[in-house]
Amino acid sequence: MNVRSVFLLILLNVLPTEVSAQSPPEPGRHEFETRCSVCHGGDGFGSALGPAIVNRVPQRTDDELSKLIREGLPTRGMPPTSLNAQDALSLISYIRTLRPNAPAPVRRSVSLVNGKLLEGAVLNQSSIDVQLRTDDRKVHLLRATSDGYREVTSQTDWPSYNGELNGNRFTRLTQISKANVSRLAAQWTFTMEGAARAETTPVVVQGIMYITSANECWALDAGTGRQIWHYQRPRTKNLVGNAAQGFNRGVAWAGDRVFMVTDHAHLIALDRFTGELQWETEMADWRQNYNATSAPLAVGNLVISGTAGGEQGARGFVAAFEQSTGKEVWRTWTVPLPGEPGSETWIGSAIEHPAAVTWFTGTYDSELDLVYWPTGNPGPDYNGDERRGDNLYSNSILALDARTGRMRWYYQFTPHDVYDWDATEPPVLVDANWRGKPRKLLIQANRNGFFYVLDRVNGKLLLATPFLNKLTWAKEIGADGRPVLNPPETAGGGVKVCPSQDGATNWYSTAYDPSQGLYFVQTLEKCSIYYQRPTDWQAGLSYLGGSQRNLTGEAAQKILRALDIQTGKTVWSLPQVGPANSWGGVLATESGLVFFVDESGMFVAADSSTGQPLWRFQTNQVIKASPMTYMFDNRQHIAIVAGQTVLAFAVN
Repeated sequence: MNVRSVFLLILLNVLPTEVSAQSPPEPGRHEFETRCSVCHGGDGFGSALGPAIVNRVPQRTDDELSKLIREGLPTRGMPPTSLNAQDALSLISYIRTLRPNAPAPVRRSVSLVNGKLLEGAVLNQSSIDVQLRTDDRKVHLLRATSDGYREVTSQTDWPSYNGELNGNRFTRLTQISKANVSRLAAQWTFTMEGAARAETTPVVVQGIMYITSANECWALDAGTGRQIWHYQRPRTKNLVGNAAQGFNRGVAWAGDRVFMVTDHAHLIALDRFTGELQWETEMADWRQNYNATSAPLAVGNLVISGTAGGEQGARGFVAAFEQSTGKEVWRTWTVPLPGEPGSETWIGSAIEHPAAVTWFTGTYDSELDLVYWPTGNPGPDYNGDERRGDNLYSNSILALDARTGRMRWYYQFTPHDVYDWDATEPPVLVDANWRGKPRKLLIQANRNGFFYVLDRVNGKLLLATPFLNKLTWAKEIGADGRPVLNPPETAGGGVKVCPSQDGATNWYSTAYDPSQGLYFVQTLEKCSIYYQRPTDWQAGLSYLGGSQRNLTGEAAQKILRALDIQTGKTVWSLPQVGPANSWGGVLATESGLVFFVDESGMFVAADSSTGQPLWRFQTNQVIKASPMTYMFDNRQHIAIVAGQTVLAFAVN
């Protein structure tokens, strides 16, 4: 063999890839490129024919992906695919290697009309605006002018779930009035792609809007709805309870953080400028039927929250955590352990899984330094045989010391509830004259059909009166604060009760106008038939002890009512036409308007003194969220979430 032949042989052994045929692609890549990339792109970032999948794949298990590949989504344009098990596994393995490697934000210097120069990372931009994050992590919202850019923000924020910590959705903003509300028009929309029908209320802080769905949070430019950042984490598999339906009602805000609950009852803190996770704390073990759905409450240096899981027998509590670290500071249980004071109101074995969860957002009085938190119904929901007694502290308002969690007082609306009438309706704090003297009040239209006025200093009952036409379970609320029960009415093999299991009202927002002394609440005229069954608690299952159904032939009706808080009497009412299945609340304004959700899917503004509708916008959605308002760039906006979409309105 000559020298040249030896050299060629060495070259072939050392550098085979240079002269041999191209090596086959890694397993699964061929299937992806031939079957998937035409729609989803070769990098998984989508194309004109299909959506990006790089952010969706991590949210699904291998079994879910295998089923999706096999069955497709024909109604959404994705055909089924026939692959053998090995090829399907290879395809799934390959698509899990795709990563959303977005390029780093471009840095830019921007000249403002006031002569100031801003430099930072461009998060988003168009021909008319720029979102710039400067090196101090602050986000600046800029609008183009002929002379450069001007910075815009909100002049009046909506900084918590109900706007203010007193729970009253009443605003002093008057730019939108009875004189110009007819010119109210949509300014922008934002759709939470892939989210369930939303129940979130937007929070607005310094020009940035925060909205949520289950395990997701978006930060938006409150003037355009353009996304600033999006936080997302996988949904919890095998979760039971309301959170498994995929909704979340919003965030709490303090400083440079926003706080939200996860579906599996963790509390998390996000950097409000970047969306980065700062800390995470487990409030309760989801495997014991806990979950979480509602906005926390930021008070002082604490963030306070409860959990859901009442229909599954989870034991309720309210807990407070340090805003800076997530460390638990105090925890107040809503049901005592056997042998503790109050346990004598639970006669039977149900105290082991008592429910009385605290799934809805509470309110706060800064002068008294008291947190007022509503509690849920006892478990099992419909069968009280193994929980004879009042079942403290279910169906109650708890007044808690904000620093320690110590209970100052409580008031129980429905002792020994067997109708699922939790007290998790908005507890609204009002300062008003009562019988000629200034008094600190707490008002609530309760799910049981009675309107209550309490002294929030000491919990004394001042007024309790019906606000429904259909109310059969009790004759009145006695002087001792306890209901005077009517004899049960049998029907259809069960017990007929009014109001229904849905309640005379529910968690959706209410509002009080101090200038008129009127309290606005969406009410439901409806009855249920209840059936009792024996039941045992099991992790991962409901713990109802029976069931309920609608009355055959009954036409349920939603009615917006304005109540005089001095008497509880209805001043005006606005009956609605529709299936009575919306869950939207109200917003009242100092300019004499009340915004609410109509049963036909319309968003409506009415004269708050008469109930006369003045403006309507048809969303064609079953709305399950409540309205809010804010002032951005010197224009008042009204916003509400309909379906998966945020709608923002202003006067043109």
